[in-house]
Amino acid sequence: MVKTVKTAIVGCGTISEKYMENLKNKFSIIDLAGCCDVNVSLSEKMAGKYGIQQMSMEDILNDSSIEMVVNLTPPSVHYSVIKQLLEAGRHVYTEKVLSIEYEQAKELTELAEEKALYLGAAPDTFLGAAIQNAKDIADSGMIGEVKSCHAFVNRDYNTLSEFIPYLSKKGGSIGVDVGIYYLTALLFLLGPVSAVTGMKNKPVERMHRFPFMGNYGETYETEVESILTGMMEFENGALGTVHFNSDCIFPEMPGLTVYGTEGILNMADPNGFGGEVSVLRKGQDTPVIIPSNYGYAEESRGLGAAEMAWAIRNQRKHRANAGLALHAVEILHGFTQSSESGRYYRMQSTFEKIPGLKPGYLDRNYPGNNAEGSIV
Repeated sequence: MVKTVKTAIVGCGTISEKYMENLKNKFSIIDLAGCCDVNVSLSEKMAGKYGIQQMSMEDILNDSSIEMVVNLTPPSVHYSVIKQLLEAGRHVYTEKVLSIEYEQAKELTELAEEKALYLGAAPDTFLGAAIQNAKDIADSGMIGEVKSCHAFVNRDYNTLSEFIPYLSKKGGSIGVDVGIYYLTALLFLLGPVSAVTGMKNKPVERMHRFPFMGNYGETYETEVESILTGMMEFENGALGTVHFNSDCIFPEMPGLTVYGTEGILNMADPNGFGGEVSVLRKGQDTPVIIPSNYGYAEESRGLGAAEMAWAIRNQRKHRANAGLALHAVEILHGFTQSSESGRYYRMQSTFEKIPGLKPGYLDRNYPGNNAEGSIV
């Protein structure tokens, strides 16, 4: 029997509940042992709910039996937390992004390599049923040679920032908070990017707009852009565009499309694991929905951490790895650098193309042929 990977969680905020639920109950490779948070009462509450140990950061750093730590702290402190864990000899999987600064993300990647440790990062939604299905379609030649792609999403951060204040601060921009899902999906589908150009707007002034809040009517200035657009040149010659706008409305109207010489591939929102994937080929008037032959169509936060745990045990490279995460962070960095300089930004990083999961593990066919089998 394969030995489980003893795991602890750092950060017990809103997203932690989904992670704990899945890491505790969905993935047999994970032995979820404990959690910590700067807010001790919060970590005590989550530890009690999931039957794990409430720990301090020092406990985690000093417990050599803990092999892997899942970092769910705010993006603004990812660099310091991850560095501390790596220096203590722990494998680390972090919520997005690896770091909000490219140079810091690069340093963390190099530190993990130097210490022969696994370092992974969300988004892991590209491991879900929808984007895995899309990868099969793109690679099969069904839409011909891929020539271009486009990703876009709108949100209303004027409203959301009232309840999630970090969205108006460094590390909470539309690109870091949401755009990273779209970029990661495109990188998985098409491979590395060689150059980017970008444009962003200046930070905007907003007004606290809810009468039931004590700061009603006060104005504040965001620390980050609210609109980010960009163009990408992929190493394979394809071109891509992105448009991320948080100065808009709800509902979200997301889009992720790949254009080929023989057809067009449309995908579901990459901020989720499942959803429809359709193809419109030459001569057709209506897109055809292509069923997925992959598991993890449901909410599966932590899938990337579980896949990394299996990689640790089987001594192979994991899929939601630091190379991919670093490249995505650098693209966002490149967009802003290009906007400020008025010039192309040439990418410094690259990554090995990520293999798809094994198809057919759907949790609904032969005994033992469950979804986790696809990530072993």
